[in-house]
Amino acid sequence: MEQVHSHFTISPTSTKLAWMMHLRMLTAMHGTVDASDLHFMLECADKEDDVPSTPPKKRQRDTSPDSDVTVTKKKNKTLDDFFGKKKKDKDEDEDDLKKDASPVKDEDKEEEEEDIAGSDCEVDNSEGEEEEDIDAPPSPTDVKDNIKQKYGMEMPADFYDFWDFCSKENSKRPREALREALGLTLVGPYDILAGRHKGVTTNKRGKRPNFKLHYRFYYDPPEFTTILIGDKSKQFHFGYFRDDPSELPVFVATNSAADSGTISPKGDNVFAAVKLYIDDQLKAKGIDADRKKKLVKVQEKITNAGKKYCLDAKSKSMKERDKKVVCKTFHGAGIVVPVDENEVGYREVPETPADLKRMFKKVVESKSKEERDKNMDPIQELITLVQFANDECDYGEGLELGLDLFTYGGDALHSMIQHLLPLAYQLLHRNLYADIVKAHLKHRERGINDELQV
Repeated sequence: MEQVHSHFTISPTSTKLAWMMHLRMLTAMHGTVDASDLHFMLECADKEDDVPSTPPKKRQRDTSPDSDVTVTKKKNKTLDDFFGKKKKDKDEDEDDLKKDASPVKDEDKEEEEEDIAGSDCEVDNSEGEEEEDIDAPPSPTDVKDNIKQKYGMEMPADFYDFWDFCSKENSKRPREALREALGLTLVGPYDILAGRHKGVTTNKRGKRPNFKLHYRFYYDPPEFTTILIGDKSKQFHFGYFRDDPSELPVFVATNSAADSGTISPKGDNVFAAVKLYIDDQLKAKGIDADRKKKLVKVQEKITNAGKKYCLDAKSKSMKERDKKVVCKTFHGAGIVVPVDENEVGYREVPETPADLKRMFKKVVESKSKEERDKNMDPIQELITLVQFANDECDYGEGLELGLDLFTYGGDALHSMIQHLLPLAYQLLHRNLYADIVKAHLKHRERGINDELQV
């Protein structure tokens, strides 16, 4: 037996995780839950242990003709693939349910909300609430430990070597060593090395500085940590990109947040990234002789200082990562998730990027709440499929859809991002990223966010 419940088609064989997520979405998006819906959900959730599991099928891998990146390809699935229902049938079922529905009693609603709050799959949706002050992170004497305490991640060797290089260029102000020649300033975790954090107890919001948000630009996903900024009008910046917060960065990338959410890999270390940046400057039209001479001089210094690192645009390790990328995502850098020998771990979102963008555009440009709710329906169906993917350990689909929503941008999409991304990161054991995206969505700014600026 299948049941249709207020926008979502849900199978009785779903685990408690899917039912809890479904109930939470209904409550967040509609404010109420029909009594018949609630009774059915609780009844099916209690029966989950009696439902036999189906072993995962072997899925084929294919290579995208547009890229040298090998990606996992699966048959596009729709709700009909799971349930055999057409939208017309779904609407008729919804009408029947509404006729028989009765209001949920306040005490029952409160009890159910307590159950959700205590569940392991809770996703914070507190956007718009008053900001709570965070605890001040420890400040160990060892600078590497200090950065790890504040960012939750270790910085690679090239990070510190680049600081040493800049310190030799400008011993008094290493952060500004490249400002005159290249227009670049060292920021983010480099502010800890520079001691900018010392004595700063509040940010411009009157709260303790939150390093999860320090120089986090509008389109920066949790995987991206800003380390250099350039042209402020374009919000151009460099950052380390790492698939997992427990691992070292896989490359350094750039983004111009004023233009788009595109992330462009630029080598696997900061020396390579800056050298490639200078290469682009030297190729610019109309560059005068004096400017060219200065750029060449700086490039020679950087090349010499970073000679122990690979200075190519795509290193061997980056090529190895390309083989593990399961999909490109809207930001272009792709995602990597664990996929076992049975291809369990990822299934593609069953819509083309162009179709997804059309869906997102309709929601963002909706003129009324009614229009927005209607335009959300196709995306909500995709979220239902993500719930079933999570139920079958294909956690990558939720990560892909969540990041695509995030990269497209728009406040109207934030509630869906809140439901998708934190849970995806938690299921992938990337809990730090869940914390980062939740904090970011509460203070997602189009400008430059310097947490150490009062």
